[in-house]
Amino acid sequence: MDIKNKLKVTVFLQFFVWGAWLTTIANFWFNTKHWDGTQFGLVFSTMGIASIFMPTIMGIIADRWVNAEKLYALLHILYAVTLFSLGSIGTPTSFISVMLLAMCFYMPTMSLNNSISYYSLKVNGKDVIKDFPPIRVWGTIGFIVAMWTTNLSGSKATEYQFYIAGAAAILLALFSLTLPKCPPQKIQKSTKTFVETFGLEAFKLFGNYKMALFFIFSMFLGGALQLTNAYGDVFLDEFKHFPKYADSFVVEYSGIILSISQISETLFILAIPFFLKKFGIKQVMLISMLAWVLRFGLFAYGDPMGGLWMIVLSCIVYGMAFDFFNISGSLFVETNTDSKIRASAQGLFMMMTNGFGAIFGSMTAGWAIDKYFIKTFNNTTDLAQYLDTDTTNNVFLEFLKNNNITVNADGIFSKEIFMKDWHNIWLTFAAYALVIAILFAFMFKHKHNPEDVKNISH
Repeated sequence: MDIKNKLKVTVFLQFFVWGAWLTTIANFWFNTKHWDGTQFGLVFSTMGIASIFMPTIMGIIADRWVNAEKLYALLHILYAVTLFSLGSIGTPTSFISVMLLAMCFYMPTMSLNNSISYYSLKVNGKDVIKDFPPIRVWGTIGFIVAMWTTNLSGSKATEYQFYIAGAAAILLALFSLTLPKCPPQKIQKSTKTFVETFGLEAFKLFGNYKMALFFIFSMFLGGALQLTNAYGDVFLDEFKHFPKYADSFVVEYSGIILSISQISETLFILAIPFFLKKFGIKQVMLISMLAWVLRFGLFAYGDPMGGLWMIVLSCIVYGMAFDFFNISGSLFVETNTDSKIRASAQGLFMMMTNGFGAIFGSMTAGWAIDKYFIKTFNNTTDLAQYLDTDTTNNVFLEFLKNNNITVNADGIFSKEIFMKDWHNIWLTFAAYALVIAILFAFMFKHKHNPEDVKNISH
């Protein structure tokens, strides 16, 4: 197998081991474990916490002491071990703790995967700019296949989603050892200061108003990035409680519906160079923010029958919302920072979006949903009216049974039933994204220079 095919397998599995549970973990949390939403916000914040420090630490280790491919393999083995243990955990606190450990092992492998790919292509005489993008697309394909595997195997609400990811992580660890050796470079180790070693020079960028504003907006928009990963699948799955939607394709194969988002990503990646050259970075980032408004707004009004087109369109819009912000934001950093700190500045951009932004978004959303967007029902009449059915419907009665609800002669429940008000949840998220877009349009000043993007490659 030549190096390009090896790297395609590696990047495929890299995202497979994440996609197997990322969009379906909410189903396991809410519908199988019946844990609360505030704590669920902490699950996704673990990715942000790990992203703040682990990639830097593992990068230093790979630069100084350990072959990158060996460190990569070890991290995936440890990641697999933590995944295998998640399914048997009985309390949300323990689950979050183990998930944080899993993310500490997984998140640095994303940057290590890029480093290994770049190095392997170079030592094999390949053109990184030309050859890497077609390889990276296989990561998105891996994520899609993982979602389909979890969904079609009936694992989206069970612990088996973690076992699927764990088994693939072991396979990836073993396969990665067949890649070219990536020894530590140890470049200028003795001359680097503490600040240079840890990439802290980039924090000086906060002294520049324009860059500081950009990073702050990156954090707030980063808060929106995880919302559909966290809540998209459970939103679609909960349509099963409505008898008229219970047997719909959307309910049974929600993971497949959501995978349209990843398919859309691969298409919008190809459109980014045109949009950047035509409209410039600021306009493309604004398009991204408005796409997030559409993403959430379409979810608010979509349903598995007459509103199915809105759910599908929301998934298509996701590709624009996600890619346009991440790639144009990365390019802005590349063209507006000194070459000596560009790598650190890119790390800072990722820290603000996937680190602090993810923590802010996931924790705030979890708290807000539990406090403001939970509907409470204590009798059959109110619940049946909300679910648009009658009290004798089999799906309705099965719903009560699954929630261990008994009903007295007056139709009063033995305990309250709580349901998320998804319509207003998504409208609130849409309003949040709209506010960010308006503020960005007025506050962020940037003149489009076509020279900045003339060399962008497909």
